[in-house]
Amino acid sequence: MNSLTTYLLIAAMLFTIGLFGVLRRRSLIAMLISIELMLNAASINFLAFTKFVSPDPATGQIYVLLIMGVAAAEVAIALAIIISLYRWLRTIDIERADRLRG
Repeated sequence: MNSLTTYLLIAAMLFTIGLFGVLRRRSLIAMLISIELMLNAASINFLAFTKFVSPDPATGQIYVLLIMGVAAAEVAIALAIIISLYRWLRTIDIERADRLRG
């Protein structure tokens, strides 16, 4: 019942929601969550292609683990920047971050 098309449509919907969130949100936390949705969509694509196309099932899983590691590092750095921004400006609104220009 589950085909490659089903997985690709789900991943496309997740990526579209994430892209919309990045483009439309002003809160840095919401933008961070949207980027995580986009990374999850890429992970779904890797796993779907591994399941239906690749002869070796470990390749997609290795890529997904790599994406998870990058996402964890991205979250740690982004949250540190957000906390620093909040301490300085008392807001996490991205529109007010233009004061940070050198």
